[in-house]
Amino acid sequence: MESQYNKKKRFIINTIYFFLIALIAYVFFNYAINLISPFIFAFLIAYLLKRPTKSLAVMLKISPKIVSVVLVLLFFSTIGLLFSLIGVKLIAVVTALISGLPMIYDTQLEPYLINTFDGIEQAIYRLDPALVDVLNEGFDQFVNSLGEDVKNISLSLVGSLSSIASSLPEFLLKIVLMIISTFFIAMDYDALEKFISRQFSNRNNEVIHKIKQYLFHTLFVVVRSYLLIMGITFIELSIGFSVIGIPNAILIAFIIAIFDILPVLGTGGIMIPWTLITFIQGNYQVSIGIMVVYIIVTIVRNVLEPKIVGGQLGLHPVVTLMSMFVGVNLIGVIGLFGFPITLSLLKHLNDTGTIKLFK
Repeated sequence: MESQYNKKKRFIINTIYFFLIALIAYVFFNYAINLISPFIFAFLIAYLLKRPTKSLAVMLKISPKIVSVVLVLLFFSTIGLLFSLIGVKLIAVVTALISGLPMIYDTQLEPYLINTFDGIEQAIYRLDPALVDVLNEGFDQFVNSLGEDVKNISLSLVGSLSSIASSLPEFLLKIVLMIISTFFIAMDYDALEKFISRQFSNRNNEVIHKIKQYLFHTLFVVVRSYLLIMGITFIELSIGFSVIGIPNAILIAFIIAIFDILPVLGTGGIMIPWTLITFIQGNYQVSIGIMVVYIIVTIVRNVLEPKIVGGQLGLHPVVTLMSMFVGVNLIGVIGLFGFPITLSLLKHLNDTGTIKLFK
């Protein structure tokens, strides 16, 4: 029978081992992945194109290297065209919206506040005329301060866009590195795979092979899960907007459902300002309807996301929710997806006996 000392010793070793893995994952996702991201994406794209390359090379009876170059070229041309069209339209819309904030304030928000204040002033005058002067002074200060805040927010957002534009050279450099690396990796994928494999023992190669297979399967599962969540959000928004009477309800629902995948923007980044603008314009029924739809979508999303993603990854919903929360706060978008996937990988390796972390 195992002694109490050996049990404690094994528990301490397993705990230290687990925290070392967690520390390595944190450092990798937070620092290293940013440095080597062009090469990681290049390897992933080359891996995805490996089977089509071999199949076409055999079918056409030409060199796999020539086929790989053509496929990589077609891949990046298609992706580049799609992102260019979407990016140009999105930047134009966002820039116009940000630049138009002061005008929206001057033409809609300020008149609405003045009309509202006039009603309050008349009610107070009937109660105590002496308070009207004090109220007028306070309201003038509030309107002036709010106007300055709106202008400052607009300038700040424009500055943020300028900051993003200034970081484009670095981003474009990474894109160029990724494209060039993809060509070279795709042309010599088998040779590179064999070279890397020779650097490890047979046991380590088995572990690496299991990790690679599981990670690619998991990435597919995560993408499928979020597409399912996006589809549910799209259906909810389409029904809600149609009931409210929003024009082009299906198109608007589709656009918002795409933004819902983003953890920072999400549905709230569009629907909350939309609610405020319609309320200021006097469309109270539409404003309340949009807010109700937003609340329903948010509740359903927060209930389903950990259950769907966790169920697909083999994790308990609470563990999935906790890992997503910790990940997005520590690292951001990468942590939102990376932490649950890492936990799922560790659980899989533990369940298959590859490593022993917990019972």
